[in-house]
Amino acid sequence: MTNEAAVWQRLAALLPPDDARAVVDCWDIGEQESGLELLVSALLRHQVPIDETTRAEIAVVCEAWGMWPLPLAPRLSQCPGSGTASVLQLIENPASAPLPASTFGLGDQLVLVPWIGCTACGKTLARIHVLEPWGMSLNPEHYVILDTGQGATGHHLFTQGDGWDALTALRTSCDKPELAQP
Repeated sequence: MTNEAAVWQRLAALLPPDDARAVVDCWDIGEQESGLELLVSALLRHQVPIDETTRAEIAVVCEAWGMWPLPLAPRLSQCPGSGTASVLQLIENPASAPLPASTFGLGDQLVLVPWIGCTACGKTLARIHVLEPWGMSLNPEHYVILDTGQGATGHHLFTQGDGWDALTALRTSCDKPELAQP
């Protein structure tokens, strides 16, 4: 189980002290959405370089609080990279079409959006959305770990709201666990 408060503190620590304090204050008073806006805005304003693992973790926090993909995905993608090698990588591309989930034996009314990849083993954490008459649902119904060579790994579905558990499973399912730990 992920201690989200500890993650929040670690992400805030990327910022200059005044901005970090404001982000932590938002957590403390239950204004996580505002805190995420402040976090991403300050990262951009100060041009703080972040590695891809951190970018992926911010995406999971954003989704947990209803801020992913909009409004924060486009702004998070503008944050400068650190240039250091990262095991996790945010791979979601809003311009690409979702994959039919039936390809992976997961149902005709579902679509997959590849979201976070593990560069060490090639597995991908995908978000599973319901295909509605008007298009893809905004929030995912499930998450699944995909192995490019074997389809959906274990067909273990994580339910809506279990983004941290799914990310942890991606890390621990890696063939190179010493590389996949945070």
